[in-house]
Amino acid sequence: MTTWTLAAEAYDSPDASALRRAYYADVASSYWKRPATDAEVDEGLAGDGAEQLTPPTGRFVVGRYGVEAAACGGFLMLDAERAELTRVFVRPEFRGLKGAGLLMDLLEEEARAFGARRMVLNTRLDLLAARALYARHGYTGIPAYCTGPYMDIWYGKDL
Repeated sequence: MTTWTLAAEAYDSPDASALRRAYYADVASSYWKRPATDAEVDEGLAGDGAEQLTPPTGRFVVGRYGVEAAACGGFLMLDAERAELTRVFVRPEFRGLKGAGLLMDLLEEEARAFGARRMVLNTRLDLLAARALYARHGYTGIPAYCTGPYMDIWYGKDL
């Protein structure tokens, strides 16, 4: 029986980099309603701040289904008690196998270990599956805590 294993991993490891590319291609393609090009993915990843997803400012996690790098996510400490959930992604062929829930649980646990008492996030209205995942895990709408071109809705949860 194939199982999930999840662990902290450097954001720039080969598997983490491939997952970050797949994540960006997925959300950009959804936004543009067409497949994102490699050049667009490269541009989106350039200067995306992923280097902050390392201690002490954050953490990046890779989930493997069997031996396949299948999921990722991270958090960034915004201040001493608040962490921002980011880059939560499960490759389409691994969706529906409970990995997203395990990923969310581990990221929340890791954020608590960093001192976070609250997790916040922002997302887009068109990312319906992501919004449903957050709601299933107890996240509720909050006022905007940041602004940006791809931010439509904000969620939070006490840890």
